[in-house]
Amino acid sequence: MKITIFNGSPRAEKGNTHFMVKAFIEGAEKAGAVTNNIFLSKKKINPCMGCFTCWLKTPGICVFKDDMPTLLSEVLTSDIIVFAFPLYVDNVSGQMKIFMDRLMTLADPRITKDENGESRHQKRYDQPSPGVVVISNCGFPEYSHFQVVSLLFKRFARNLHSKVLGEIYRTEGELLCHKRLLLKPVQFKYKKLLIKCGEEIVKNLKLSEKTKKTLQKELVPKDFYVKEANKYIQKRLTQIQSKAK
Repeated sequence: MKITIFNGSPRAEKGNTHFMVKAFIEGAEKAGAVTNNIFLSKKKINPCMGCFTCWLKTPGICVFKDDMPTLLSEVLTSDIIVFAFPLYVDNVSGQMKIFMDRLMTLADPRITKDENGESRHQKRYDQPSPGVVVISNCGFPEYSHFQVVSLLFKRFARNLHSKVLGEIYRTEGELLCHKRLLLKPVQFKYKKLLIKCGEEIVKNLKLSEKTKKTLQKELVPKDFYVKEANKYIQKRLTQIQSKAK
């Protein structure tokens, strides 16, 4: 099994998203998968212009000469593709959105019906579409902040003639890479859970109900998190303002 991860964090290896991806990859490889971790921020990807050249003039081929052909090849040769990103304004990062828009070359412009009678574009290629996994984190303590992206990727996978195999969302994401020693046990425990997620996706093509429930548990109590987060932000603001004087 080949799994390709498209990491849409602008911070690449330094981001909280990478903490999650690394652990997921560890579990997936432990279960026998071959993985490829791609940082979209390091790729040249032009935003779609909506010219429809890839649909009408040169089917499947975009007018832009950038890194997308290689990325499209990764999509087409993978059994599972992972969309990993930090939550920005209740949605995906800019890097991820541009990448997703450019995947329109995988669709044929002709319209067909899905199993529920709803319209969507035909597939361009006959091969099976890769399954979709979503990995994201945010700085808020409530799980409800992922409502938009949860629906987005269910619809996105549907347009790819695929389905979402797993959703891995992390609230209180700023704790994942924090250097505070007291957080090391929390980070270690959560890393083990992510490793388990990678294993389950490879072995079962889904997450168990037990794992899904565990993923929604807080890393630390919400009120404590908000209090400490605000304290840290105020400290940083004070430091920056002092240097500016």
